[in-house]
Amino acid sequence: MERWYRNTVIYSLDVSMFQDANGDGIGDLPGLISRLDYLSRLGVGTIWLNPIYPSPRLDGGYDITDYYTIDPRFGSLGDFSELLNQADELGLRIMLDLVVNHTSDQHPWFQSARADPDSPYRDWYVWSETEPPDRWLGTAFPGVEKETWTHDPVADAWYRHRFYRWQPDLNTDNPEVRAEIYKIIGYWLRLGVAGFRIDAAPFLVESRRPDEPTTWPDYGLLRQIRETVSWRRADAVLLAEANVGDEELLEYFGEGDGEPTRMMMLFAFRLNQAIMLALAREDAGPVRAVLDRLPDLPRHAQWATFLRNHDEVDLGRLSDDEREDVFAAFGPEPDMRLYDRGIRRRLAPMLAGDRRRLEMAYSLQLTMPGTPVLRYGDEIGMGEDLSRPEREAIRTPMQWSHTDNAGFSRAEPEQLIAPPIGAGPYGYPKINVTEQRLDPNSLLTWFERILHTRRECEEIGTGEHQVLDSGQPHVLVHTATGQRGRTLFLHNLSPDPCHCSLDPRLAGDSTPLGLAADADYGTGVDLTAIDLNGYGYRWIRLHRSF
Repeated sequence: MERWYRNTVIYSLDVSMFQDANGDGIGDLPGLISRLDYLSRLGVGTIWLNPIYPSPRLDGGYDITDYYTIDPRFGSLGDFSELLNQADELGLRIMLDLVVNHTSDQHPWFQSARADPDSPYRDWYVWSETEPPDRWLGTAFPGVEKETWTHDPVADAWYRHRFYRWQPDLNTDNPEVRAEIYKIIGYWLRLGVAGFRIDAAPFLVESRRPDEPTTWPDYGLLRQIRETVSWRRADAVLLAEANVGDEELLEYFGEGDGEPTRMMMLFAFRLNQAIMLALAREDAGPVRAVLDRLPDLPRHAQWATFLRNHDEVDLGRLSDDEREDVFAAFGPEPDMRLYDRGIRRRLAPMLAGDRRRLEMAYSLQLTMPGTPVLRYGDEIGMGEDLSRPEREAIRTPMQWSHTDNAGFSRAEPEQLIAPPIGAGPYGYPKINVTEQRLDPNSLLTWFERILHTRRECEEIGTGEHQVLDSGQPHVLVHTATGQRGRTLFLHNLSPDPCHCSLDPRLAGDSTPLGLAADADYGTGVDLTAIDLNGYGYRWIRLHRSF
């Protein structure tokens, strides 16, 4: 069976911010359908939709009130069915967010649970009759949410919430809750989705018992989720959000007969933080060190690589000195930082709009072991709106054109779900799809070329990666070797040009061939004399088996 997730490119988007078809100021499924041709041309293979369920949207839709339908602002189940059909026609897969660590406090389950201690849903949430001793510990949002237990006057009890107080935790120790999770999964798989991104996986498996906070994580829940998915749709994928220590990573994959038994994919948070540190210091050392330390994965397990996503740049696992270096380079102002650990900016302004650095950074991501995940707007270099609160700064409408509302919606500006970025170097009059479509040298055109080139290099996603000695601290050199060939990658994180000399035996009897580069380095490739421009990169095919 083809492991399609190992050679795809995942494109993450918020339906509400992508394209509004009916003019009410909110992006919707018909709007997304109208842009599928754009995504197909771009070169992505999988679309990951941020939550599309009914929600008060106090947290970007991650506060859910019904798991079995579509938020009416986005359309209907009929529209979703049509999205799946049209995506199939273009060879695109659709993944959904599975957010079952918590619900909205407006969910009927919680409303019933708080209203009556004898409610059948009372034990679907985590309650304490007395103030829990860990009330002030473990919040996911330091500096914004102070406590993880809130007293509910209706229930006259404390309920647990690792996230915002309007997101009460589901009691995943309860077999009835687990059965409901499996039913939710089965429902959407039956409709035709290709898999799920598992939101907040470490919180999902931690103990719910206030008197036993040190209980080991229940990874068995992840295995049960995997078994449910595999039984319903054998080729569906589970991608877990698990920013955990190195010693825990393999627990999320699990292993049986050499293959993963829990999650098939994990976001490579440690690699992401290393890349950010390397970009800040203009030194390849952090990436080199992490690549050397990445654990061997079970067969067919996969990392998901990313530079930016819908949340903050999380630097929580860097040392204090390392974090300060990244803050100084990319988040020097206090309002650019968030939760004492992150940066609420997009990559383009973090790199001062420097095309050389942007291309090098994304080239680096696309050549890392794993499956790349891009965020909508990355491909045109969108910026952020720091006047918006918390992570909303990076959740702004897609910039399609220089016309009113960035071509996102024909509604009046005051009706928009969020204002598009209108002023400055990243405003939609300057940064938009239409202008870049007409420019053969635009960032959008570059993304189309590089994503299609990557499709020819399946060894990146499925092969073995090896870091080589470049002789230059600011240059990362590595190879990816698979069944069909071997490719060499060089990335210069410094603004200064340099020269690398590598072992000519890397290519064996084959003639090296340049596949992609930041500039024209001439015909032919001499491995003993490889030139790199400042912030330059080169992809070199060493050999290919047919």
